[in-house]
Amino acid sequence: AAGQVIMSEANNAGTGYLPTAEELIEAIKELKAANPEFGIKKVWTNLKEGKGWQVSEKRVKSAMQEHGLIENSGGNNNENKGGNTDQQEGEGKKKKGKAVAPKEQTWPVPSVPIMDLFPNGDFPEGEIQEYQGLNAYRSTSAELKEQERLESHIYQEAREGAEVHRTARKYLQSIAKPGELMIDLCEKLEDKVRELIKDKFPERGIAFPTGCSINHVAAHWTPNGGDKTVLQYDDIVKFDFGTHVNGRIIDCAFTHYFNPRYDPLAQAVKEATNTGIKEAGIDVRLCDIGEAIQEVMESYEVEIDGKVYPVKAIRNLNGHSINPYQIHAGKSVPIVKGGDATKMEEGEFYAIETFGSTGKGIVHEDLECSHYMKNFDAGHIPLRMAKAKELLGVIDRNFGTLAFCRRYLDRLGCRQYLLGLKNLCDVGLVEAYPPLVDVKGSYTAQYEHTLVLRPTRKEVLSRGDDY
Repeated sequence: AAGQVIMSEANNAGTGYLPTAEELIEAIKELKAANPEFGIKKVWTNLKEGKGWQVSEKRVKSAMQEHGLIENSGGNNNENKGGNTDQQEGEGKKKKGKAVAPKEQTWPVPSVPIMDLFPNGDFPEGEIQEYQGLNAYRSTSAELKEQERLESHIYQEAREGAEVHRTARKYLQSIAKPGELMIDLCEKLEDKVRELIKDKFPERGIAFPTGCSINHVAAHWTPNGGDKTVLQYDDIVKFDFGTHVNGRIIDCAFTHYFNPRYDPLAQAVKEATNTGIKEAGIDVRLCDIGEAIQEVMESYEVEIDGKVYPVKAIRNLNGHSINPYQIHAGKSVPIVKGGDATKMEEGEFYAIETFGSTGKGIVHEDLECSHYMKNFDAGHIPLRMAKAKELLGVIDRNFGTLAFCRRYLDRLGCRQYLLGLKNLCDVGLVEAYPPLVDVKGSYTAQYEHTLVLRPTRKEVLSRGDDY
């Protein structure tokens, strides 16, 4: 429910949602973490115009002073004295001198934005794999090397997102332990991604909700608000989350578990994903990749509670091509034989992901939906429902064509939006992505990496020392 309206604060405030004190200070802290130079006026403007919140400058100043988020909270605050705010903030910076970029990340809780670790914009390169056969010449072609140099800004954007992913997932792996609420793990991870990437829509941020599908649930499950699911010792979880910089999406996932009985299942899927990566390349047929993946994965079996199960590739889940701000860009990479004979092309980005199961090896939609995404190709569709129009505006301003979940709408202060969301889905503006499950009692695993087919070589952008 919306907080109580405080009439004395209405002057100079926006006309949207009135945040609670806790929501206000959380939003201010996020803004200050991403933009340490922001003073009261800039924070207030971002809350009022960016979030559409009904909040006065006076209330923002009071909250910042109370929590020590402005340097001169006890004295005169020049920013609010009617002078040139930007100039005064600049003068304050000059007195302090130029900030020195940090040399390394903080651990066990990473807190330094990745761009601050690499101030020259030269981010770590992913794993390099050379092309084979008829494309082997590419690694020494001067013409292709020059073409690659001209496209280097694209690779740097993707590499920044990949470095954020590596850092954030290392943090997640350290805190994901039995007894933790799944919703808490997701929100801690997502807050960390926002901090590390200096979240600012549409330039940079989270690419899609954190998938944390458990056991027989293979994909597209994340807790909705109020969910009390607790991570158990015998659970096997697929953590699937994404980052982006200027729409260059890094889609990467891993399987997390505690009971060593799942080792063969996880190993089968990891090996299958690595096989798909190895087989991928310019002019390679998608169906050939699927056949190679299936052969590797289904050579494994796993014993659970005294029963031996063959590992099956989940035949109706696929990898996919990726375009800017478009997670599924049209081409599917199968994980079983008999798929599409379409070829991969130079310059394309792909998410190579494989899923293995002890069940039937085929998934269907089930459980409460949490994932949604605006239809990338949807044109203008007239809306009659006021709630749907309002919600579409929120989606456009905060996610565009990137996927979102109900928790993200809750975080933005949306209330009573389910009917409006259903209407947007019914008319085709938004697509719902319910959880995908195999039979109950089965166990599933997933590994995924994002790669780019550069002109001279293949780069596995999201590769890390963990997988």
